[in-house]
Amino acid sequence: MKKIPKRTCIGCNENKEKKELIRIVKNKDGNIFIDTTGKANGRGAYLCNNKECLEKAIKTKRLERTFETTIDENIYKELKEVLK
Repeated sequence: MKKIPKRTCIGCNENKEKKELIRIVKNKDGNIFIDTTGKANGRGAYLCNNKECLEKAIKTKRLERTFETTIDENIYKELKEVLK
């Protein structure tokens, strides 16, 4: 039986299968973007595919703490568009 990779959502802290989550990546140049392939190089953070987890992550500044930098408002707007 093949092992299914699990990741933790930074909004709700639940372990889910990697393919169910949205990956946000910070690469070595400091660019932050949504990784649709799940294989981009860099530090990754995962979010459930719902607005509640995104709102919770924004409110608690989990993305900023994970990536140790300030997050541009455009990143949050792009995430909200993906979740619609």
